[in-house]
Amino acid sequence: MSKTTRATVALQQAGVSFTVHAYDYDPNAERIGLQAAEALGADPGQVLKPLMVLVDSRPACVILPSDREVNLKKLAAALGGKAAQMMKPADAERLTGYHVGGISPFGQKKRVPTVLEQSALEHAEVFMNGGQRGLQVKLAPREAAAVLDAKVAPVI
Repeated sequence: MSKTTRATVALQQAGVSFTVHAYDYDPNAERIGLQAAEALGADPGQVLKPLMVLVDSRPACVILPSDREVNLKKLAAALGGKAAQMMKPADAERLTGYHVGGISPFGQKKRVPTVLEQSALEHAEVFMNGGQRGLQVKLAPREAAAVLDAKVAPVI
């Protein structure tokens, strides 16, 4: 497994301090984020999952703890929209350039509006997908929000 991905390159170019953590990815896991948390020995609230969504038919990314579900009404409101829905996996892969299970909010092919669930800021460091299945980056959530130009809002 390569530990250099578009995500890690984007973080390096932005001058963000992070560490890379590989784990055994289980393609059959019911919830990929929870499987990653278990494999890393981390609190599921500290392992964040990016979800690709459509808000009023426009693509966006929401990042939230792996053990929580997004409230689509709160997400739409956070981005000034009326309605939000999950993006189809094939569309998410095409838009981001990553495979489902390895979608990172960093280094996506097309930059989209991003919302970070505010509870992520309760942690000194969080894990986020590093752009490959079985690869996570660990970094300060405030730095992640800054480099993504993410809006921090309650979306769970």
